[in-house]
Amino acid sequence: MGVGRFVYTPILPLMHTQAGLSAATGANLATANYVGYLIGALAGTFLPRLTRSPAVLRSCLVMLAVSLAAMPLTHATGVWLLLRLCAGVVSAVIFVIAVSSLLSHLRDHPAHLPGWAFGGVGAGIALSGSLVLALRTIADWQAAWWASAGLSALLAVPAWFLRPEPAPPSASATPRPGAERRETGPPTHRWFTALFASYTLEGVGYIIAGTFLVAAIDQSSPGWIGSGAWVLVGLAAIPSSALWAGLGRRWSRPSLLLAALGVQAVGIALPALIGGVAAALISAVLFGATFIGVSTLALATGAHLRFPRAVALLTTGYSVGQILGPLVATPLLRHGYHRALILAAVVVLASAVAAALLRIDFPHHMPALGHPVVHAEPAPDRRSPGPGAAEARAD
Repeated sequence: MGVGRFVYTPILPLMHTQAGLSAATGANLATANYVGYLIGALAGTFLPRLTRSPAVLRSCLVMLAVSLAAMPLTHATGVWLLLRLCAGVVSAVIFVIAVSSLLSHLRDHPAHLPGWAFGGVGAGIALSGSLVLALRTIADWQAAWWASAGLSALLAVPAWFLRPEPAPPSASATPRPGAERRETGPPTHRWFTALFASYTLEGVGYIIAGTFLVAAIDQSSPGWIGSGAWVLVGLAAIPSSALWAGLGRRWSRPSLLLAALGVQAVGIALPALIGGVAAALISAVLFGATFIGVSTLALATGAHLRFPRAVALLTTGYSVGQILGPLVATPLLRHGYHRALILAAVVVLASAVAAALLRIDFPHHMPALGHPVVHAEPAPDRRSPGPGAAEARAD
């Protein structure tokens, strides 16, 4: 999924110079992918049977590789739009199936294991970025798409045997004595509203940077720096979810969310405000170390608040933000990509302000909503799923 969803970012500058792709059309192709991702995420959320089907997973793996391989076969913008839309849909379904399976089979394992597995997205970014970096001096944009399709197909081989999440056991018609007595929690609308605003704004700001960061760096640095920075983004993303989960043992999630958003805003703004190789590389590390962590923290916070359908609502807001991001940035692209990065940094700072509001009187301890109160015997010991557990419908 990291390859199919994000390889467009390092290939975009090649398509500008070699295929005559305009900045506005490049933004539209990005938007098509994000619309497809929203469709796939909603399908995975509201059609849970999809997430339990090996046939659906394997079909999506094949369709993802085919959508990448077909990109260089045409110069028709309409076909490109459809292919990136398709790549977005199947990327989201693959992610939902993979994470649902992950959290199901690692439920009783330490929380850092799911965190490391979320780093697979970063590994896909790093691998595809390295591939484009190696090819950019010896091949063209078409070869870059074909090579990424081959990489996607290669990674699909071990993914082919992933066991999806098993179907939940059917509920008993007669509940156990005492099962109808459940804890209730305080109303959490105020905090969830701040969280929803923060996460939606993050979707807008992060995706502007995620789409145009390489192209912006290419404007003011040697040609290899942009693709090299994208490789660093992926490498920094690999351990990020596990590391943010570990920090959650000492600091509260709202505080960590505020910190991650602040660091991300600085990372996005650096190439536009300072420029140069050092700024580009530092920017890549800061951005890669935070964008998956922000999703992990935000979705875990939503689950903690016990707000109805919190993960689905947050994922929808985030996906809508991703669709809006390139559209909002498009008018600025006539003057290059640096103004778009400044806009992205400002939006992420606004997201941080909303996260700061979340910290006011935040209910750090919530009753275990939905668990029966048992009096006859002690409840079994269950490991906390940790911050990453809420990301079953993420990204």
